[in-house]
Amino acid sequence: MATERVTEHPDGTTERVIERDGGTTYVDGGGSGVGGVIIGIAVLALVAIVAFFLMTQSRNDNLRTSAVTGAASSVSHAADNVGAAASRAADNVAPGK
Repeated sequence: MATERVTEHPDGTTERVIERDGGTTYVDGGGSGVGGVIIGIAVLALVAIVAFFLMTQSRNDNLRTSAVTGAASSVSHAADNVGAAASRAADNVAPGK
């Protein structure tokens, strides 16, 4: 015949012990205890690390977009200046030459 007892510890964890005829004892710690707290902290740290990398990635994408936009604006201004210079050069060319 098996004897079963459940022990409650002050930290809120429980332990289930089953003793069978023949001396075999099974122990089942059913509470979360310190292990659950450590796992919770590890999961929280992992979420914080992932959030940091996602925010950094987003900031880098914004910086790249701003750089490309600035370069395109500079090219546009340079093209405007070349067009104006070409127009002035064409105006200065004497007719009939």
